Amino acid sequence: MAVQYYGAFMEKFLLQPSSPSDELPLNGLTFAVKDIFDMDGHVTGFGNPEWLRTHRPANQTAPAVLTILRGGASCIGRTIMDEMAYSINGENFHYGTPQNPYALDRVPGGSSSGSAVAVGAKLVDFSLGTDTGGSIRVPASYCGILGFRPSHGAVSTSGVVPMAQSFDTVGWFARDPVVLKKVGRLLLQHPEVEHQKPTQVLIAEDCFKLSSIPSERLTQAFINSVKKLFGGHLIKQVVLGTYLVDKVPSLKHFMIEGNAGHEHSIPSLAALARSMQLLQRYEFKINHEEWVRTYNPHLGPGISERVSEAMRATNENIDLCHNIKMELREALAALLEEFGVLAIPTVPGPPPKLNTDISKLHDFRAKAFSLLSIAGVSGFCQVSIPLGLYNGLPVSISLLAKHGSDGFLLNVVHSLYNTLEEVKPSF
Repeated sequence: MAVQYYGAFMEKFLLQPSSPSDELPLNGLTFAVKDIFDMDGHVTGFGNPEWLRTHRPANQTAPAVLTILRGGASCIGRTIMDEMAYSINGENFHYGTPQNPYALDRVPGGSSSGSAVAVGAKLVDFSLGTDTGGSIRVPASYCGILGFRPSHGAVSTSGVVPMAQSFDTVGWFARDPVVLKKVGRLLLQHPEVEHQKPTQVLIAEDCFKLSSIPSERLTQAFINSVKKLFGGHLIKQVVLGTYLVDKVPSLKHFMIEGNAGHEHSIPSLAALARSMQLLQRYEFKINHEEWVRTYNPHLGPGISERVSEAMRATNENIDLCHNIKMELREALAALLEEFGVLAIPTVPGPPPKLNTDISKLHDFRAKAFSLLSIAGVSGFCQVSIPLGLYNGLPVSISLLAKHGSDGFLLNVVHSLYNTLEEVKPSF
């Protein structure tokens, strides 16, 4: 029987560790790599055929990929991604859209679409992707798998085509929390971190109201797991949006300028997303304006408009965006303290249907970026954890921990996951 690859791969090959050993932590595991990482002898395609045509093969492999190979895993190919990493949908106009293994009529999420599908479809044990505005967390949620966005700067992005350096991270997907943790320890270059119980677990109740899925369906299994493992006294409800209004004063500019007319939103988080998108466009322009103007590439729907908008970006308010990054990191660090965890929905609902008109996704995208910008702007680590199916579609919850607490967060996921499986409600 032919193997079903779910349209995940851009290029199939086998790259094995140079010195295989049973002693290596990833021995016997397979992985795939998003087509944004340099690999020696291969052209990095960045999701666009014109980019592929106009660039030469890499003469070295990205350090993150080398780290995984040296850890004993075998790479079986490069995966399809959204063009220029500029979408969270997972649809690629040129190469086709990787099929969501849980819901063939729904988008897989992007821009690390093929990497998520390869894991969700059990084609590999884990995969590497990147996350700037949500490109690990969104496809992890849509494909019903674990996805880890590390603290900003915690994993080398050398040899990775930049999107916007203030937010770019190298992340990874897995089905198994043990594998997620093993990969993380290698990439983060962490020794085994002592298991530390969370000192508080904060439920951002206003964030859960952004979701189209009833709050109790998203939070109940998680709360039950926390109670069983750590005790119910750790759980606290917070209104994150109100807290940020007071603690991140530079957001006020973007609340005045950019939040009028958005119903069912959290004004401070909508402002946060707006500031992030402004800085992201500006940095994308700095990185790629010369190539875009030289080759005038044919870009797919949605991508074309976003790239055009980025080409018009100026440095107005960029200093303010950097101020917001610093203020938010300080504010969330004070809220969570040393070993606190913040729970939010990963995304505001199940994956949209394939080929949905972009204009019909405006409200969904606005809510999504309100949620995604919390870790994006603060640089905190975040993990998306699957919670089974709701109305037949994958749903998830996300946990955030302070910048640099990646090992702690991986341990929390490892501890919670089996209990979460036991108490997970039937949706």
